[in-house]
Amino acid sequence: MEIRIEERCPQCGAPIVLKETDHLLTCPFCKVKTLLLARGPFRYVLPSSPKTDPGQPLIHVPYLRFKGTIFLINEAGIGHKVVDTTRIGTVLPDLPPTLGVRPQAMPVRRLVPRTPGRFLPLAIKASAILEKVIRLTPLRIEKRKLVRRRAQGTGGEEELFSYDSRIETTEYSAHSRFLHRAFIGESISFLYLPLWVRGDRVVDAVTGQAVAALDRAGELGRSAIPFRPSWQTRFKATLCPRCGWSLDGEGDAHVMTCSNCDSAWSLGREQLEEVRWRMIAGDEATRLHIGFWRITGTIPEVGIASFADFIKRTNQPMLVRPEWNARPMRFLVPAFKLQPKVFLRIGRQATISQWRLQARPGRVRDDLYPVTLPASEARQAVKVILAACAASRKRIFPFLPRIHLRQTAVELLYLPFEDKGHDWFQPDCGISVSKSALGFGRRL
Repeated sequence: MEIRIEERCPQCGAPIVLKETDHLLTCPFCKVKTLLLARGPFRYVLPSSPKTDPGQPLIHVPYLRFKGTIFLINEAGIGHKVVDTTRIGTVLPDLPPTLGVRPQAMPVRRLVPRTPGRFLPLAIKASAILEKVIRLTPLRIEKRKLVRRRAQGTGGEEELFSYDSRIETTEYSAHSRFLHRAFIGESISFLYLPLWVRGDRVVDAVTGQAVAALDRAGELGRSAIPFRPSWQTRFKATLCPRCGWSLDGEGDAHVMTCSNCDSAWSLGREQLEEVRWRMIAGDEATRLHIGFWRITGTIPEVGIASFADFIKRTNQPMLVRPEWNARPMRFLVPAFKLQPKVFLRIGRQATISQWRLQARPGRVRDDLYPVTLPASEARQAVKVILAACAASRKRIFPFLPRIHLRQTAVELLYLPFEDKGHDWFQPDCGISVSKSALGFGRRL
């Protein structure tokens, strides 16, 4: 479900419509680029109808909006589901538990100090709301089998291992015990439904219809609070902190680049933060560079300190090379949103094939694909990628609850991709991702 947000350019005041994933506002009239920053989730309000009683003060009810991917791991495998929902954040009888398709049917407005009315505080913790979402969301477990076969090789008959191309799926209830849970690429915001009180009736200020009857409706207004300064969205110029040049990036990108000093900058809570980045050299067939977060670290709980340890511990069907013992362990997590099944496959392929990659300092180019998954989300995906790489679940899965990545370092690594018609292909790692999957990821 896509949400459209009505905004005005802070420079010239022109009306602009943004997507909820947009962090960068580019005015089509004055061409000024502005970053949107907030200390917490963004807050929006449904527009009230002009037919509402102007003499009645508005009371806004908070709804928590969650959009992202949930990964759950248990003994059977990895379950995942894309979730897009809004849930009421306070306890009021007769009010709808969700906003349904309303946020999709009409543009919402950003909450600002001049928004009329008062606001009910969040009475249900966000974690409790998400727990309920998980319980109501059926997940599917994918079970990948490692099969053994014999083939005739140069030295005679050889025993080979490969993954079965068929994937068995079973229904998994979120009530079951799980070993690890992660929310990857989530977008969390607050949507406020405006109401007003008429006698003992609570009226929806969007439709003008009574939605609830309360014995003590007057107390509803007394529990509401005014707009808080910490909710205020801040605007920041998109100038490179190093050289002052104008930064480049698309609306939903979490990393912006400077073509003047070849630097990259991520969106922090208060300011721009520099990102270490490198790239893999392409050739004349390269048409696109797609980013991966390369996260270096050790996992002492399962004895992984080098790439060789990772290959042995995850029981990969490949021969360990002596030089891999000195190669640090790095997880390669896609720096862009994807369907969960594709996300796991690409993260697994890139992590296992990293020994083929030779990185060099990066230079800003016109073919850099936007980074739509921040580094903080990539860190949360490390356990999921590790579990996806495990050819033998019993050697990794039981340790997941107490695994912690230590001595970490994060950098952005761009890999060259070739255009194969419907797909983008990475020759070093053998990764193929369809163009439609990338397009779908931009809407997550």
